[in-house]
Amino acid sequence: SWLMAATVIFVTLGLKFFARGMLSVSAVLLGLLAGYALAFALGQVNLGNIGRAANFAFPNPLHFGLEFTMASIIGFCAMAFVSAVETVGDVSGITKGGAGREATDKEIQGATYADGLGTAVSGLFGALPNTSFSQNVGLIAMTGVMSRGVVTIGAIFLIACGLLPKVGAIISSIPIQVLGGGVIVMFGMVTAAGISMLSDVHWNRRNMVIFAVAISLGLGLQLEPGALQHLPETVLVLATSGILPAAVIAIFLNLVLPQTLANEATEEVSGGMAGKGTGSLKQD
Repeated sequence: SWLMAATVIFVTLGLKFFARGMLSVSAVLLGLLAGYALAFALGQVNLGNIGRAANFAFPNPLHFGLEFTMASIIGFCAMAFVSAVETVGDVSGITKGGAGREATDKEIQGATYADGLGTAVSGLFGALPNTSFSQNVGLIAMTGVMSRGVVTIGAIFLIACGLLPKVGAIISSIPIQVLGGGVIVMFGMVTAAGISMLSDVHWNRRNMVIFAVAISLGLGLQLEPGALQHLPETVLVLATSGILPAAVIAIFLNLVLPQTLANEATEEVSGGMAGKGTGSLKQD
């Protein structure tokens, strides 16, 4: 159903570029509300879970018990590495899209610490590991709001909503088509922020090879996990995540491929082509 998705997209873009003040800043939220209202009018919203949800519920610490095994420790350490790589990229995307600059070491360090602390706390309550939310990179790039005070207020609001199951039931009633309209805008902004970060790279032949191999294998293994079907299950999940293999390959190639020779080769080729071009022009 493109009608609901298109409504979210057009309302979001319309408010963002033709409205001012709070309407422009909250364009994404208002776009989702417009899509939800349309879905409700079309009878596409199921409100059955709201009546069955409790009014209040407190998390149950250590609901699944506490157990340490070597396999799980190794697996989660590898997942934490993947999460850290994603967090570094998200923080860089936030500062690039929201402030037009690179992230500082202190900002990256603080975000990684917060990621790990949040995962540790969520584990005590039986929840899944936390990670930075890439859609927020697109949201900040669109709104330009990256104040920690605003984020703190949002965090308190989310914690309060987590104690009210009915709020979660309302969120779950949003049709996937409505969410899809918002995702198109948000993930598009994430991609745009990534391209903006790559524009600062000095694209010599060496860096192009590293980027090409890393992104090709990262995307390829994610799209075709059967290529690694004989690996152990834990390794298979990590190797087909997309982020981990691409990051590991890029880091490895960046460490082992020589930089001086690559630059010299690029300069020689460029100089040779320039010389040939000059000769051709003189001959003409």
